[in-house]
This record gives sequence, C-alpha cells and structure tokens, in this order.
Amino acid sequence: MKNVMSSKIGFFTVAVLAIWLKSYLIYLYEFNLDIQNSMQQFLLFFNPLSSALILLGIALFAKGRKAGLFVIILHGLMSFLLYANVVFYRFNTDFITIPTLTQTSNFGSLGGSIASLVAWHDLLYLVDIVLLVAMYIWAKPNWSPMRMQKRKPMLIIMAGMLAFVVNLSLAEADRPQLLERTFDRNYIVKYLGAYNFTVYDAIQNVKTSTQRVLADSSDITEVENYTKNKYAEPNEDLFGVGEGKNVIKIHLESFQSFLIDYKLHGEEVTPFINSLVHDQSKDFTYYENFFHQTEQGKTADAEFIMDNSMYGLPQGAAFVTKGNNTYQALPAIMKQQQGYTSAVFHGDNKSFWNRDQIYKSFAIDEFYDSAYYNMSEEQVIGYGLKDKPFFKESMPYLESMSEPFYAHMMTLTHHHPYLIDEEDATIAPAETGDGSVDRYFQTARYLDESLEQFFNDLKESGLYEDSIIMIYGDHYGISQNHNRAMQELLGEEITPYKSAQLQRVPYMIKVPGVDGKGTVDDYAGQMDVMPTLLHLLGIDAQDYIQFGTDMFSEGHKEFVPFRNGDFMTPEYSKVAGVFYDTETGEAIENPTKEMQEMDETVKRELELSDTVLYGDLLRFYTPNDEWEPVDTSNYRYEKEE
Repeated sequence: MKNVMSSKIGFFTVAVLAIWLKSYLIYLYEFNLDIQNSMQQFLLFFNPLSSALILLGIALFAKGRKAGLFVIILHGLMSFLLYANVVFYRFNTDFITIPTLTQTSNFGSLGGSIASLVAWHDLLYLVDIVLLVAMYIWAKPNWSPMRMQKRKPMLIIMAGMLAFVVNLSLAEADRPQLLERTFDRNYIVKYLGAYNFTVYDAIQNVKTSTQRVLADSSDITEVENYTKNKYAEPNEDLFGVGEGKNVIKIHLESFQSFLIDYKLHGEEVTPFINSLVHDQSKDFTYYENFFHQTEQGKTADAEFIMDNSMYGLPQGAAFVTKGNNTYQALPAIMKQQQGYTSAVFHGDNKSFWNRDQIYKSFAIDEFYDSAYYNMSEEQVIGYGLKDKPFFKESMPYLESMSEPFYAHMMTLTHHHPYLIDEEDATIAPAETGDGSVDRYFQTARYLDESLEQFFNDLKESGLYEDSIIMIYGDHYGISQNHNRAMQELLGEEITPYKSAQLQRVPYMIKVPGVDGKGTVDDYAGQMDVMPTLLHLLGIDAQDYIQFGTDMFSEGHKEFVPFRNGDFMTPEYSKVAGVFYDTETGEAIENPTKEMQEMDETVKRELELSDTVLYGDLLRFYTPNDEWEPVDTSNYRYEKEE
C-alpha cells in the first residue's frame, strides 16, 4: 500500500475511485432521479468518471508533492459541490444552478431551514477526504520532488474526455436532444452527472446573458402573435364587475390543496379555510384543480407569475437575476388604467429575493417590510414575523391606503422547517417520525387561525364587503424527499404522477356583488390569475404580453404547464416523459397526435416566455397609446421616522 501511495498515479487513482464511488452512492440514495432502465442505471454509475479524471488530472501538472495537495483541494471542491447539492435537493428537489448562487443575500434568513436539512450521516461524506489527507501525510516524504512528464496527465485528461463522449453518446441514444430541449435538470444529472451539469449550466448562463445584448424589437413579434392567439375573450357577465373595488391578495405560504378537509387525530387541520371552500353564503369561488407553476424561485416565482402572467426562469429566480428588466406588471397596469395604489405587506427583510428592487419595476407604491412591524423575539419565528401579529399589525397600514388599492399580504409562519412555539400550537403534530412533515400540520392550523382573525378584522373595518379577495397557495410545502411520511398520511403510494397531482394549491376569489360559483373543477394555474383579475376590473388583457387566460372565460385554455415541461389537462397529462390518463392515472403507451402537439405547445410557450425575460423584450413593446414605461426612480421603500 505504501508503495502505491508513494507514487502520484497511485494517490491520484485512490482519489478518483473515492469521488467516483461517493458520487454514485449519493446519486442513488440522496437524489430521486427516476431510473427507468438498465442503460440509465449504467450511466448513473459511469458519469462521475469523466469529471473525476479531467478535474483531478489537472492537479498532476503540479510539481512534486504539490500534486498531491492539489488533488486533495480539487477533490474537496468536488465534494463540496456535491454536498451542497445534497442539502439543496433535500428541500427543493432540485439542483444548484449558477443563478441560485447569485441569491446568497437570502442565506441570512435561511439559517434554521438549512440546519434542519443536515443529517448526522452526512459525516460519512467526509470519510474519503480524511482518508486522502492521512494518506498524503503518510506517503508524502517518499514522493519525487520532480514534475511528472506532461504526457501522462494529458493522457489522463484525454481519457476523461473520451469517457464523456461515450457517456454523452449513450445518453443521447436513450434520451434524444438531451442538451437541446430539456427544462428538467433531473435529466441532465441522471445522464451526465452533477459536475457536468454545473459546466452545462455555466455555458447556458453565458448564452442567455448575451441574449439581451443581441435582442431587438423584432424579437417580440413572435411572442405577441402567440399570446394574442391564445387570448380568451372575457365573460360578458363578469367583465368590469369589480371596477373600482379594492383588491386584497392573500398569500398562503407552502400550502398544498391536500390540506383542504384533511383530518389529523380526528380534527380538521384548517377548519376556517374549509369553511370558505364550502361557503354557504356563496361569496367564494374555489378552484380545486389549480396548480402552482414555480421553479427554483419558489415564493418569488409565485409572485412573479401572478403579477406578470409569465413563467419564472428555468434556473434561479427572475426576481434576482432579471430584477432590472422592463415589466408591464399588474400593479402598473391597475395604476395607469384605473388609478389604483398598491402595497406589499411582508414581515421579512425587504432585500430578501431582491424585492426592494424589482418591486420598483412593478410600480408597487409601498412595501411594508419588517421595518414596519414589531420584530421582538416573541413575535418572530423561522423566516420572520408570525402570521397573527403580521395580520394584526398590518390592519392600520391597510386602512390608511388610498382607495382603490391593490394589497398583497404575504404570510411566513407556514414555511419549512415548520417551526412553531408551543403556545401557538393548537393541534398535535402528525406521528410519522419525519419532523418537517409532522409539524407541517401544526403551522397550517396556525395559518388558518391567522386568516380567520384577519377576515374578522377586515369585516370590522368595513373593507371586507367592498373588496375583491383572492387567496392562493404559492408552492408545495412537502417535497418528494418526504414521500415515505406522505404515503403514510395519505394512504397511497407517491408515484411521479401522484407527486405531480400534489402540486395543486388553493385558489379562491370573492367579488363584491357577485355570487360565488362554489367549487369549480376547471384546470388552471398561477399564470391565469392576472388576466382573470384584469377582466374583472374591466381592463382588456389582450393589450399585454400574457401567457395565461381568464379563468372565467368560456375560451379559457385548460392546460397547465409546469416549468420542467410537464403539464396537466383534464383529459391527459405528461409527467417525467410519460403520458397519463388524468382521470385514471394510468400510463398511456401510445400518445395521440393531440397529446404530442400539446407537448410541443408547452415547450414553445416556455421557450417564448424565456425569450422575453432573457432578452428583456418588453422594453421594445408598447401595449397601447396611453402606456407609460415605469420609472423606477419614482419608488423608494424606506420607513420615514
């Protein structure tokens, strides 16, 4: 063994085998990559090899003992990248991209959430690094101080490149156009590995960063033609019924629709929200097949989608990476068309998700962030202000707004890792042994109670009767990494198709003077909220670049694309490359021409939306003669003392 370790090649070989084996085991046990055949299983095992040979091979160009040190450093960096993806994946069921690394300003608020994602067995991922350091110390005195002939490291790197070519060829054979047409990072990691995915992601970001520079006014034409062709005429009976009414939009953090009517320990988890769904007074319309369409931006994506009727980005959050773009957002349209004032209420730091910058581009007048609230220790948990004091302290600000107003109320407490103080918990946790899942129901109950309190305050203030009230869930709360616990609670297997079905989030709306429609089974997504609201206010959505359609329209398009290219319709769906009968959940082996055309439509819609954002194309688009571009210098979010 010492003779082996006395050579650079021997030490290098051990390092390559260690990172190769560790990567493969992490792929198997930490990531849910949906391996479907023996070729995919082989590629999962094979793909770390090329990265290990190329990256660690570079260290062999160093002179003498430094080569071993550089091998350890590069091995450590590869291990760090791998483990960072492990932690990120445990909550997001996704992989780190270059744009997410630009969102490090958010990390200060994520401490408790990140800590809850670290497991004791993670220490095992350090074993190979400790072993390499020990071997290096042990064998270093016997290493030649001379530089290795360049031919050997070159041959090793060339072998790594050859391994990658073989890897890519086999991957393309199993998944054609893998790198050309995919919105799902799981595919890239499954076929090419986490390290090659990082390189691919970096190349993609260089490409997209040049799109704005090369874009011109002609690029918006195709997008305009598509959105105008998709446009749905408003419902004649409802167009303009909400004109001049206040709009209050309530954000239910991490709230999935399976919570509706769910009972734990014989108790309804969310009795107040349930009462709105089954509203006897016929105030509310509830969409039971409403899906979130967020990606890596999660909450920020939900905000972005619902205020712009465009998709979030495939990597990172548009709030951060495209915060300086030109937008024609809902608050700006309402201000220019009907004189609305607007405000966002959120008990967290204003810079989180770059809100204090992008809100200016949306023409949001006021941003009531944590500086406006009592952030004493007993009122704060997890990400920020608890929901009950948040709603209570927001009322004076809400009542002081000039009418008509658009107010966006953003809750916080029901957020991973679902922490709750003992005195705030009014229902016992679930008993699956999965802490996050077990507490999820307790914070959902707390959110439910907070919302009931807010409704009572709205009624007492007189704002309830004269306001359009929208309630929505922003994104999933329980990721696929908690399938065991969810299977126990729901009593059924969580297949990829079932997981897609669980991406339903609540959406309900009350319009003053209009009877609610009760529970509606139409399929819709967050993309459809903006055109729906505009038509209720009497503003024609056709003038604007929007990818959603009015949910109350007879022409509403009942297909819901997800950011990864999957989609849902009432008749059929596509999840992870497989078509399903939506009603039965059975796989469809021979998709019809209609299904394949819908698949192409979804891909095209996602690509067009990305084109708008990457090229900042709205700077070339004027919706109508009255439109004035938003001047961000007119907005300043500072609390006056």
